Amino acid sequence: MKVPFLDLKAQFTPIRTEVMAAIGAVCEEQGFILGQRVAGLEKALAEFIGCSYSVGVASGSDALLLSLMAIGVKPGDEVITAPFTFFATAGSVSRLHATPVFVDIKPDTFNIDPGQLEEKISSRTKAIVPVHLFGQCAEMEKITEVANQRGIKVVEDACQAIGAARHGVKAGALGHTGCISFFPTKNLGGVGDGGLITTSDEGLRDLLLALRVHGSRSDYHHDHIGINSRLDAIQATVLHVKLGFLNQWNQQRRENAGRYTQLFEEAGLLDRVTPPWIDPANLHVFNQYTIRAHKRDQLMTHLRDHDIGHKVYYPVPLHLQECYQPLGYQKGDFPVAERMAQEALSLPIYPELTDAHLTCVVDTIRDFYTSHSLVS
Repeated sequence: MKVPFLDLKAQFTPIRTEVMAAIGAVCEEQGFILGQRVAGLEKALAEFIGCSYSVGVASGSDALLLSLMAIGVKPGDEVITAPFTFFATAGSVSRLHATPVFVDIKPDTFNIDPGQLEEKISSRTKAIVPVHLFGQCAEMEKITEVANQRGIKVVEDACQAIGAARHGVKAGALGHTGCISFFPTKNLGGVGDGGLITTSDEGLRDLLLALRVHGSRSDYHHDHIGINSRLDAIQATVLHVKLGFLNQWNQQRRENAGRYTQLFEEAGLLDRVTPPWIDPANLHVFNQYTIRAHKRDQLMTHLRDHDIGHKVYYPVPLHLQECYQPLGYQKGDFPVAERMAQEALSLPIYPELTDAHLTCVVDTIRDFYTSHSLVS
């Protein structure tokens, strides 16, 4: 059986009529940039997340960049984050001519290790950007405690974690701002790029509204130097339709994740495969179901040969990326992140998978380990 890593058509088909009607309505209105469609989505998402405000922007990457701009990150500042994440987390820091300072991750959740934050804070530290990787929240109470003691802002990279929660508080409502991506592969994905910034700080919200339109609060009058980062009405109206299904889709992802873990245990594979660990304080939304796999690269070849979708997030930690060599980091500086880059493997997890799909994936993995008679 062929199991694709992601099947967006399977999600689109049952909601096609609703989505196309929504797009058609925008086309009839001919109002494509910001407007009431975007404002309506912003209100709905603020209510969903449990914050006071949300601001639609052009991408998750821009959400990070604009958040850092809004809290005043400047050249020479330092921003602490994890080296095991999508490039935009650190790239947004560098775009402002600030310096990303990395802290290693925890091997169980792949998230930043709060116990290592204090030693990386300096007089130049302006912000901490914890990443809720793969849909599971970082240990925000520990992170915000350290940040508050030192007067440091916390910007959540929740781009993979819409609907996730920690101690009942949703991602995006745990920091000074939260950043969400609507890239089509996300749990709530648009029909192109899109993003959102969440906050309960009215002053930040007002500044963000200006920064997303070149720093302007009225036509051709600019109080700040901003950028062009507007969420368009077609994205907003599609996302508004999909928002009504998000809780259901996230629950289906959790059920698929639980079934995977059960199948790995029943197959006797827990000595070869480490399923994701869920912190009891968290509600995980599984943007990815990421295992740690023995002999991962050989396993990937086997999966590819048997038409089983898979992907590595992320093969090269940020501190070892070519563009960050001037920072002076060396191999071995962040051993957990480096080990995860060699072991992590993401499997299909989208809501529309059937039990037959999940069983096929695990059976194919079992066959690999059985046929190769691998030893530790």
